Amino acid sequence: MKSPAAALGIVLVVCASAAPLSHPVPPLSRQAALDPDAEVRVIAARPEIRRALAIVRELETGAERELIELTEIPAPPFEEAARAARYAELLGRAGLDDVAVDEVGNVLARRPGSGDGETVAIVAHLDTVFPPGTDVTVRREGNRLYAPGVGDNTRGLILLLNVARALARADVRTVADILFVGSVGEEGLGDLRGVRHLLRAGGPRVDRFIAIDGGSDSRVVNQALGSRRYRVTLTGAGGHSWGDFGLANPAHALGRAIYYFDEAAARVVNGAPPTSYNVGRIGGGTSVNAVPHESWAEVDLRSVEPDQLERLDDALRGAVERAVDEQNRSRDRGTPLEVDVELIGDRPSGTVDPGTPLIQRALAVTRFLGLQPQLGAASTDANLAIAAGIPAVTIGRGGTGGGTHSLGEWWAATDAHVGTERALLLLVASAGLVD
Repeated sequence: MKSPAAALGIVLVVCASAAPLSHPVPPLSRQAALDPDAEVRVIAARPEIRRALAIVRELETGAERELIELTEIPAPPFEEAARAARYAELLGRAGLDDVAVDEVGNVLARRPGSGDGETVAIVAHLDTVFPPGTDVTVRREGNRLYAPGVGDNTRGLILLLNVARALARADVRTVADILFVGSVGEEGLGDLRGVRHLLRAGGPRVDRFIAIDGGSDSRVVNQALGSRRYRVTLTGAGGHSWGDFGLANPAHALGRAIYYFDEAAARVVNGAPPTSYNVGRIGGGTSVNAVPHESWAEVDLRSVEPDQLERLDDALRGAVERAVDEQNRSRDRGTPLEVDVELIGDRPSGTVDPGTPLIQRALAVTRFLGLQPQLGAASTDANLAIAAGIPAVTIGRGGTGGGTHSLGEWWAATDAHVGTERALLLLVASAGLVD
């Protein structure tokens, strides 16, 4: 990968004993008047930041041991406590004194600044998408580590640790406080419960919000991909598959509802803006030779545009109503089916203006590292900050990976330092450096 110095045509000696700069570093008050690219160059040239970037590279060479350790501590949604306890210990050893686990299980560690309490939060989620009982043993194949959750988002937790360590060892002093957060409930039915609690009325002050999630070093996520999640439950009398044949069958109706929904939702998705839908889980019934008394499905609807979510919502409800009505009319005995469409997750959509200083700095930092930034959309902890009007962005966890949300998930340390350098530079640019 092209180095930042080569990308800019400048020479930066990244070591603790670097030679003096050939030009003075403007004080922080003057940095604010610089364009974002110039501001990042000024920040990256400061001696303490050069030390921090050098330390990042050193730390990343030995980061896999902790990544394996944390990955092998299961953290399904609502069961993150064991991982949270260990992560709190690691943050404390990383040079952060004010470390605590809050009421819902978030790990919080504050690094005080010199200012009036303005706070930049940097957040990676503790939980993984996988249910209890999943084998999370890490195995190595070549330069890859394989295990459920090894990338998403255990690697993000390691990035936060290494940023904290580099800031402490390089004695980087910021104006704003920095709040390091290992959040709970980002995945699945967790419905962002950790960040909901963090940003609650009366919670800690958060002025800017940086989420670490996703695998790209070039992507700058300024759009919150909104989602609605439903559990559709159909219930009936149930009975014997032979003796009670003719009863309204919830499973038959559910299958028909999914078919009708797929047809209607596909027409919504074919229009702009980008939209998706997914039937992720199906269940119910007691035996192969029993008419089920209950059948259910969990459905995920996503779009950056609220109106698209409304259209998908209408498509789902219309499909279920049609399928249940047809099944009820076809029965020749028993009671009709009943239906419940329960909202089990609701993530708001929204956009941070690309001209916002936080987004401009994220783009500038990405360019500084020799990469071509791309704005994008995702569903992350930052959704709630964006909905609350807090400038927020999501950037990647570093390294390379694949198989996210599958049992074959993998991560490799290829250029892993780039993601950590990117997060560190964006964080200190957003928090401000003490002159």
